[in-house]
Amino acid sequence: MRWLWLLPCLAALPAHADMLVATRTLRAQTIVSPGDLTLRAGPDTGLTDPALVIGQETRVTIYAGRPLRPGDVGPPAIVERNQVVPLIYASAILRIETEARALDRAGAGETVRVLNLGSRNPVTGTVQPDGSILVEGTK
Repeated sequence: MRWLWLLPCLAALPAHADMLVATRTLRAQTIVSPGDLTLRAGPDTGLTDPALVIGQETRVTIYAGRPLRPGDVGPPAIVERNQVVPLIYASAILRIETEARALDRAGAGETVRVLNLGSRNPVTGTVQPDGSILVEGTK
C-alpha cells in the first residue's frame, strides 16, 4: 500500500520509441536525403518513418541531434515568392486563366495566396504539379 502513490508518477513518464534525428544541421529549404537522418531511441515526440521525410523540404532549420517533428518538413516548393504563375479559376461551366504573383513559397497540393495581376485582388488557391494555381468555384 505504501507504493500506491508511485503509480501516478510512473504513468506520467513519456513513452520511448525510435524517432528520426538529424545527423547534421539542415537549413530551411533543404531537401532531406537518407544520409541526413538516423533513428535514435527517445521520447515519442517526433517522426519515426524515414520514408515520409526523405525527399521532403525542411520548413525550418533543424539542428544536428534534434528530432524531426511533423511541421518541420513538407513538399518541396515549386512556386517561389514573387514568381509570376498561371492562375486558373475553374467551375462546372466556366474556366478563366490569367496571371498572378505568388505571395509565398508553396509545394504541390499546398494552398497559397496570390495577387491576381489583372484585378489586383488577392486570392487563395491550390498549387498544381505544373506550378499553376487553381481556384475552384462552387459546383
